[in-house]
Amino acid sequence: MLNFQYFTPTKVVFGKDAELKVGPLVKEEGCKKVLVHYGGQSAKKSGLLDRVCEALKDFDIDYVTLGGVVPNPHLSKVYEGIELCKKEGVDFILAVGGGSVIDSCKAIAYGLGNPEVDVWDLFTGKASPKACYPLGSVLTIAAAGSEMSNSCVITNEEGWYKKALDTDLARPKFAIMNPEITYTLPDYQTQCGCADIMMHTMERYFVLEDTMEITDKIAQDVMKNVMKYAKILKKDPENYEARAEIMWCGSLSHNGLTGCGTCGGDWATHLIEHELGGMFDVAHGAGLAAVWGSWARYVMDEKPERFAQFAVDVMGVEESDDVKSTALKGIEAVEEFYRMIEMPTNMKELGIDPTDEQIKDMAMKATNHDTQQLGAFKKLSAKDLVEIYKTAK
Repeated sequence: MLNFQYFTPTKVVFGKDAELKVGPLVKEEGCKKVLVHYGGQSAKKSGLLDRVCEALKDFDIDYVTLGGVVPNPHLSKVYEGIELCKKEGVDFILAVGGGSVIDSCKAIAYGLGNPEVDVWDLFTGKASPKACYPLGSVLTIAAAGSEMSNSCVITNEEGWYKKALDTDLARPKFAIMNPEITYTLPDYQTQCGCADIMMHTMERYFVLEDTMEITDKIAQDVMKNVMKYAKILKKDPENYEARAEIMWCGSLSHNGLTGCGTCGGDWATHLIEHELGGMFDVAHGAGLAAVWGSWARYVMDEKPERFAQFAVDVMGVEESDDVKSTALKGIEAVEEFYRMIEMPTNMKELGIDPTDEQIKDMAMKATNHDTQQLGAFKKLSAKDLVEIYKTAK
């Protein structure tokens, strides 16, 4: 077990009508003008946006709105948000949406907090953030876990580079979670979210070092819960208990809890998928599901005992003396679960067929032109990524 620090400063307000409490939460931060940032038309059509804005008005908090965030949020929208906030004198950023909207808010907050640099330079590592404007969220989809995490991922349309920036500066001040808001989500989005939550936990679970038993048990129960309630939501999308369980699992899977005592996780699968999302604009959770099995089989021999433990304790595989056989059955069981919730297990099922040149391009981008290795379970070069992408076809 490694030494660790655990930091989760985000206040969680969870339950029915929780969005109506946004006024006092912003007021507590001492802020006077809010950017209400959202995605497409669903927040408007559902009435959620109006409820949030009215709740701000009730506490005499001024606001300005900016919509148009897309999945795999774009740098151009971040620039637009930064300029709008400067013009309007905004001092708090509020996300009304899922992970893409929250990440766009975080990037805007970074840009405002570091006006002396181009915000994209923070994502490429040319500059380091010194500050970040305060932000909060009204969550509309259980998936990314960005509402409690330190992570943020943005896509630059010039070259379609997708980069992450992880610092505690961007931890949201609060996260408002009303499971009822997620009732109207299409099943595909719901299940993409469940796949994303699973992967946030699996990324932290598959490590080489010895782990804390309590950390493992928390991670295992998060994953089992997600699988249980994902199946229920396939049949009953307005099941409040299932929506609540999935929503809370999404936050716990990405606030650092399931990585305590480890190196923090592997994260190669996420970085492999980021290039798929950047090049083909696929849904993040679906992209993760499509490549995970190929990654798992490629790295499994580094520590098959860990995969075997996962197979038995999470996927319910019967334990045997053949560790590798047990490990492989666990990988197959995950893929069977993905099929059950209609998630892809390869890129063909994802609806894409990258050429050899595109695969090479993704591998080079992911490894910064083969100058960096990905992962902790097994260090992966660009050549390794090419093999994983090809196997995932």
